[in-house]
This record gives sequence, structure tokens and C-alpha cells, in this order.
Amino acid sequence: MTKEVLLTLQGLQFDQREENADKIETVTVGDYYKKNDRHYVIYEEVTEGFEKPTKNRLKFSDHMVELTRNGLVNVHMIFQENKKNLSNYNTPFGQILVGIDTKRITIDEREENIVVDVDYALDINYEFLSDCHIKIDIRPKENGGFTLL
Repeated sequence: MTKEVLLTLQGLQFDQREENADKIETVTVGDYYKKNDRHYVIYEEVTEGFEKPTKNRLKFSDHMVELTRNGLVNVHMIFQENKKNLSNYNTPFGQILVGIDTKRITIDEREENIVVDVDYALDINYEFLSDCHIKIDIRPKENGGFTLL
């Protein structure tokens, strides 16, 4: 895998009835490296209406994914299979206690592509909010198979 990558983040959030699902998809450029059997992707995210970008570091290995965000939003979220982790999610509008109860993590690593799938339940201030799914697709920037129409 090359250093410059295209990162596609797809999120799916189900409400309590699982009839309605909110879908979010983001595509961005990032830097990838692997160190001590851990994968890292560093990328920036711009939020509409704010000048300063949020710097993100995604770190993952078998059965664990960590996302650290610094900037407009500050948080360190840990996804570990069959474990619930709590994080303080700091936003410009205040702080939220986020609970992440991870059910499943799969990592499909190939020579030119890595796909990470995470299923988890999301709590806000100790109240169940929704079941969620994140899919992270990482591929080399030069042959990412992605075009804008």
C-alpha cells in the first residue's frame, strides 16, 4: 500500500425500530503507514462554517479500531470487539459522554486495498441511541478507482 491513499468512510445508523437508517459517506485523501503490525491513516476533515480543520488519526489492528480527532471536535474513541468503551466527545457546543459497545470488527487486508467493518451500539450520556455500522475503505490514491462526475 502506498503512502497517499483515498479513504472512504461509510456510516449507517439505525434508529430503535431499525426501519429508518441514516447513511453518511465521506471520501478524502490521507496518509497511510503501517508500524508494529498496526495500520495508521492520517487525514483532515473540514466542517462547513468553520475555518479550522479537524485532524484525524485512525489506528487499527486485529479486533481494535481507534479514532482520535483534534481541532473543532476533540475525541479519542476506541472500538474493541465485545467491549464497551466511554469517551468524552468535545464539540464547540459542549461535551457529550459517548459509549461505544462494539459487537464485531473485521479487517480485510489485501495488497491494494484494506476494508474495515465495525458494528457497534452507540450510547449518549448512558442512553442507548442506535445501532451503527462503519465501513472504512482504504486504497492507493493513484489507482483508487474513484472519479467525480
